[in-house]
Amino acid sequence: MMHGDDVKYWLALKAIDGIGNASISALSCAFRSLRDVFSASPETLSCNRGLNRAQAEAIAGFSQWDKINKTIDQAHRLGIHIVTRCDESYPARLLTIYDSPPVLFIRGGLDPDEICVAVVGSRQASAYGRYTTQKISRELALAGVTIVSGMARGIDSCAHRGALSAKGRTLAVLGCGPDVVYPPENRKLFNEILENGALISEYPPGTEPLPYHFPARNRIISGLSYGVLVVEAGEKSGSLITARLAAEQGREVFAIPGTIDSASSRGANSLIKQGAKLIDHVDDILEEIAPQVEKCRPDGRQSSQDHACRTDFKETPDAASNLSAFDERLLKLLPEGSAVQVDELLEKSELDAKDVLSGLITLEIKGMIEQYPGKLFARKK
Repeated sequence: MMHGDDVKYWLALKAIDGIGNASISALSCAFRSLRDVFSASPETLSCNRGLNRAQAEAIAGFSQWDKINKTIDQAHRLGIHIVTRCDESYPARLLTIYDSPPVLFIRGGLDPDEICVAVVGSRQASAYGRYTTQKISRELALAGVTIVSGMARGIDSCAHRGALSAKGRTLAVLGCGPDVVYPPENRKLFNEILENGALISEYPPGTEPLPYHFPARNRIISGLSYGVLVVEAGEKSGSLITARLAAEQGREVFAIPGTIDSASSRGANSLIKQGAKLIDHVDDILEEIAPQVEKCRPDGRQSSQDHACRTDFKETPDAASNLSAFDERLLKLLPEGSAVQVDELLEKSELDAKDVLSGLITLEIKGMIEQYPGKLFARKK
C-alpha cells in the first residue's frame, strides 16, 4: 500500500470532473510519478496525453488538497485501506479489465491467491431463488471459493449469507462508500462480511448510494471473478449487465434455469439460450473455472520505477514444488492408480470437511489430481 503522500495525487485526479479512469491510467504510465503530473504545465499535460486544454488546466490549477487530506484521514480512522492500481495489493485480475478503477477503498482483507466466483441476481428473489443461491454459494465456499456479490437485497444478500454459513470468505462490491450500509437492513450482514472477507468500493468514505453507482460497480464484481453465476434476473436486470461485462472480460458466465412462467427467470433463461452454461450442481462451476485458474496465474507487476501496471500472466512452473504441507498430506491419501470417493477420503483423513474440499480443488487446479463423476478423486498420471 502506498503512503499518503503518493495516494493523495491519485485521489486528486479522481476528484477532478472530466478526468476518467482511462486518463488517470495513461497519466500514471506517462509520468514517473503522479506528483509530477501536478507540477507539469497545462501545455505539457495537453500534449500527447489525451487531455484537452480544460482538463489540463483543471489539473494544473487543482487546489482542494484539504479535502483530499480529510478523505485520507477519514479512511485511516475507519480502517479503510486505499489501494491504487499500481500497488502490490491491488487485485491482479481486476487489472486485466477495461476501465479498471484507479483507486479502491477496502475494508477487511484481500487474499491475492483466492479464487473468486460472482453470484448475482434479482432483488425481488423468489423462495426458489433464495434457496438455490444460498445452497450453491455455500457449496462453493466449502470448496474454497470466495463468493463475490454486491450486497443488494435478494440474491446478492443470499449469496453472501451462503458463503458465511460455510465459514467461507465473501467480498461485497458496494455502490457507495465502504463505511455506508446499504440497504440499511443489511447492517448485520455488512459487519459479518467485514469479519470474513472485505467490503470494496471505488467511492470514498461517506459517498451515498446514488443510482448510477450500481451499474458502474458491476464491472468490478465480474472483474474480480473467474466466473459469474446469474440465479434470477428479469429481462432488464442489472445482473444481465454483469453477465455481459463478464463475457466481455473473458470470464465464464453461468445461469440457474427458472420456470418459464416467471418474469424473474426470463433473464437467466435468456442467458442460457445465448450460451451461458446451465448450472444444476456446484461441480458444473468448479469444472469450468479450474482450467481458467490454472491458465491465469499472476506473474506480479513491474517495479515502481517503471510506474506501469503489468497485466501479463504465465503458467506456474512447478505446481508440485508449491504445495502447502496440508495439500501434500492430502495428496498422499490418494493411492496411485485408483480413485477415492470423497466421503472415504474424509474418513481417512479425519480432517475438517471444509479444509479437505478446499484442498481438493486446489490440487485439481494445480493439475495434481482429477475428479470423476460421483465425487471420485484420483492422482493424475
